[in-house]
Amino acid sequence: MTHFPPLDGLLAGRLEAVFRKPAAQQPVWPDPDRAREAVAALSRAEPIVAPEETARLARRLAAVARGEAFLLQGGDCAETFAGGTEAHQRGNLRTLTGMAAVLVQRAGLPVVRVARMAGQYAKPRSQAVDALGLPVYRGDMVNSAESTPAARTPDPGRMLRAHACAARTMGLVRAFCPGGAAGSEIYVSHEALLLDYERTQLRVDTSGPEPRLSSGLGHFLWIGERTRRLDGAHLAFAELLSNPIGVKIGPSTTPEQAVEYVRRLDPHGEPGRVTLVSRMGHTRVRDVLPPIVEKVTASGSQVIWQCDPMHGNTYVSANGYKTRHLRQIVDEVAGFFEVHRRLGTHPGGLHVEMTGDDVTECLGGAPAVAEECLPARYETACDPRLNARQAMGLACSVAEMVAASRT
Repeated sequence: MTHFPPLDGLLAGRLEAVFRKPAAQQPVWPDPDRAREAVAALSRAEPIVAPEETARLARRLAAVARGEAFLLQGGDCAETFAGGTEAHQRGNLRTLTGMAAVLVQRAGLPVVRVARMAGQYAKPRSQAVDALGLPVYRGDMVNSAESTPAARTPDPGRMLRAHACAARTMGLVRAFCPGGAAGSEIYVSHEALLLDYERTQLRVDTSGPEPRLSSGLGHFLWIGERTRRLDGAHLAFAELLSNPIGVKIGPSTTPEQAVEYVRRLDPHGEPGRVTLVSRMGHTRVRDVLPPIVEKVTASGSQVIWQCDPMHGNTYVSANGYKTRHLRQIVDEVAGFFEVHRRLGTHPGGLHVEMTGDDVTECLGGAPAVAEECLPARYETACDPRLNARQAMGLACSVAEMVAASRT
């Protein structure tokens, strides 16, 4: 029996009000009745995560916000139905665990491990159609990457398939960390993008300073750069949740906007409730981030400052592949740490797209992936990921930065 009964009362009214706000990046379902049926079926399904697990993560993130731990978040850019094999998922978990071990050993701080898993099936896109004039691929939860009109037509039944895949993935995550002993857990996260999916499996949580809704779809949810508008449905939805919330902030973010995100999402000043994930690009982080950190810190909020060094450093290679260079990724993290060291704040986390598979999607590393190597194993469904060796190299660099920030 589901732990997430139908909502009623004030919170139900507030939830319905969310869906009257503008919502970016949502598919247009060709059959609205089928979409409603899929949402109803998802609302009756078993939750992916348990409330007590989410509460444990919230306590651990409070330690990160206080400067007592470090948040490591990583995994595939986009999960796919075909790619959700046990071998692939275990490889990603081993890489995340290996990165965390390097950080613990070299930096001397506990590490909170959060995987981009068990729900990362929808992706925001910059264009509505692709180069062939077809509806753009929006992740396996919405449509297929196959380049045909039928495959690209949004299908609400895919939300049910995504949920089933996420449930299996969560079972594997729990098996990978049996017992859930303190410090050994791996939590799961995804971008709260597709609101028809996110509105399901909500329960009233009365454990905090005011009643909120707890999502059973993931421990940690984040709002993306393309959906963070202050008057939009995504931020209004996140306000209702008791789950820890991240907000991706790019170079166009103003200090005033950042303060307003925190005010809206953390009205009671709960340490670690909000994670601000900077994704500025290596050439801009040293200039754009400082006034944001200063303004938010002056407001008195104890947020987690996390660096996403991937998205601001994406470009198209000379041979036509979307890629990133490890050197620029490391430089953005270095700039992130420099800013926090100068301001006396805690550089609390790293958020990366990576895989345990031996892919050739990002450049650099040791042995180096060169541009001519990109076609060999370019397998991502959307954005380029670090392979296991590149991810471990990044972890070594970040560990040295964490250690230096504590001296």
